[in-house]
Amino acid sequence: MKTETRCTLLCISLVVCSVGAVVGQDAGGWKALFDGKTLNGWSIHSGFAKYEVVDGVIVGTAVKGSPNTFLCTDKAYGDFILEFEVKCDPALNSGVQIRSLIAPDEMAFVFQGPDNKPRTRTIPKDRVYGYQVEIAQARTGTSGGIYDEARRAFFIADIRGNEAAGKAFKDNEWNKYRIRCQGSSIKTWINGVSCADLRDSMTLKGIIGLQVHGVGRDFKPYQVRWRNIRIKEL
Repeated sequence: MKTETRCTLLCISLVVCSVGAVVGQDAGGWKALFDGKTLNGWSIHSGFAKYEVVDGVIVGTAVKGSPNTFLCTDKAYGDFILEFEVKCDPALNSGVQIRSLIAPDEMAFVFQGPDNKPRTRTIPKDRVYGYQVEIAQARTGTSGGIYDEARRAFFIADIRGNEAAGKAFKDNEWNKYRIRCQGSSIKTWINGVSCADLRDSMTLKGIIGLQVHGVGRDFKPYQVRWRNIRIKEL
């Protein structure tokens, strides 16, 4: 009788553990990266811009004197589909880092520039670097392109010249982004419109980061907002 009781309790325990392992993940495999209330699971790097949760939205506010700042996931991701909605002050440039890294110490990069000439770049400790999906005012036509933040420091998937993609982002509105990373393939969409289609394998796994860009002499506490941030690992 005692043996049967212990067996029953063990089975119940295993069921409870299994249920707990999938909390926050729906039947389609999507998992929320933001709980709508706190910034648990995220940390700030590279600068000191302000991040807070207001009415279920992550609000990033530029701070005078701060360089580019990133709110980064504590977890790294490799192959995935990422979706989120973003609304950005047209005067503030922003972006979302994918498969990016955080410099553990000062680092130097040697790479080939867009002019095919060798270049070098040095970044300080704690600097976030890597793939960034662009968020910018509509007139630039660059939103949805892929920039290599602080590493190569140029667009490695420039969508300028793609008329449909260049018009997908809307100022002063919520814009829905979709990013798919699988192997060397990185693809982006804004509001259902296909933007970048890149093949690059420099980094295959890394953090996700929400950027508040540094503001120069014409400083104002510009803001960028994110909501409905979810991921499906492939």
